[in-house]
Amino acid sequence: MVLTTFTVLADMARQVAGDRLEVRSITKPGAEIHGYEPTPRDLEAAQGVDLIVENGLGLERWAQRFVAAAGSNLPVVTLSDGMEPLPIASDAAAGKPNPHAWMSPRRAELYVDRLVEAFSRLDPAGAEQFNRRGEVYKQQLKGLDRELRLALAALPPNQRLLVTCEGAFSYLARDYGLDEAYLWPVNAESQVTPRRLARLIETVKQRRVPAVFCESTVSDEAQRELARATGARFGGTFYVDSLSGSAGPAPSLLALQRHNVNLIVRGLAEGGQQR
Repeated sequence: MVLTTFTVLADMARQVAGDRLEVRSITKPGAEIHGYEPTPRDLEAAQGVDLIVENGLGLERWAQRFVAAAGSNLPVVTLSDGMEPLPIASDAAAGKPNPHAWMSPRRAELYVDRLVEAFSRLDPAGAEQFNRRGEVYKQQLKGLDRELRLALAALPPNQRLLVTCEGAFSYLARDYGLDEAYLWPVNAESQVTPRRLARLIETVKQRRVPAVFCESTVSDEAQRELARATGARFGGTFYVDSLSGSAGPAPSLLALQRHNVNLIVRGLAEGGQQR
């Protein structure tokens, strides 16, 4: 069995594993993964696991404690290994890598390669299937890249500032020509200081940002306060660190990206025309 640290990685792993490996996520849909505290039930679920899959880049610091507490030498694959990360653009987190690399379809392809390699080591007899499924999934990610590029190209040059709660969109913003602003750099540091909020309010007013957004795993109260203070609309809820349930708008990584970009286009392009 393969155990991933959060639901997005579980979805990616299942695309590669097919029916040869059972894949489960430690965290459930909706969980805040930065500061997650594993439960005794989580540790029980690790018994008999053959592989742990994590993101790395400082995202799941609790994963090391989890593996140690499981009481075994579980092999761990870190999907961001070998990747040159983007730095977090924040004085409070200067020098730290931004961990949200899966938010770029291009970077997500590298995750797929790591999964194929890890699963092939774990189950050599299934290597051909893992490679084949990995290539199919990478083609879907390439198609998603083209789809997102076309959709975001519709944004006017003066309406390309994406304002979120967490700075989780750096990779997507860089790939598709967006600017980024946020209340906090990572959810592990989600306390909004008055100075930070005041600075963001001024930015939103100066740039005449028509809509602001927040992520599903944190409270949107501060972002709604920012919207009231600036006259911007609250444009909706993004999915980043967690998928939704199967009946929600983001049951897979591909659906997550489409949902988020649809919100961005409606909030910035259409909202910009209204304002």
